[in-house]
Amino acid sequence: MATRNPPPQEYESDDESYEVLDLTEYARRHHWWNQVFGHSSGPMVEKYSVATQIVMGGVTGWCAGFLFQKVGKLAATAVGGGFLLLQIASHSGYVQIDWKKVEKGVNKAKRQIKKRADKAAPEINNIIEEGTEFVKQNIVLSSGFVGGFLLGLAS
Repeated sequence: MATRNPPPQEYESDDESYEVLDLTEYARRHHWWNQVFGHSSGPMVEKYSVATQIVMGGVTGWCAGFLFQKVGKLAATAVGGGFLLLQIASHSGYVQIDWKKVEKGVNKAKRQIKKRADKAAPEINNIIEEGTEFVKQNIVLSSGFVGGFLLGLAS
């Protein structure tokens, strides 16, 4: 007996609405998705040798670590430089900051983040469980990735 999936649900937030994507329906319509990510794909242990897994994990980890390092430096420089320029402008009298309004805005942002984080907790736990299961099934690939990531950060 075939069951029909309900239409995607839409959740409304303060500013935006999000559509929930049903991946099972997507996988049925796109066979490549099921071959790559489906249950029949199996763990990497069944497909590639240990050396291949370590190399694949190491290379992807190094690339991710290298990019993480470069983007992190760029973001830190941009935020720090912007803060420094704002402080210089404030100290010189070009900009006057209404600290009560800043505090009110920060408190409002805290409340919104807390409310959204409480709603997202089950989804985050599900993602963590799936990630943990992937690491357990592909421990060699994951180890290579971590090693490559650390080397990428050090590069």
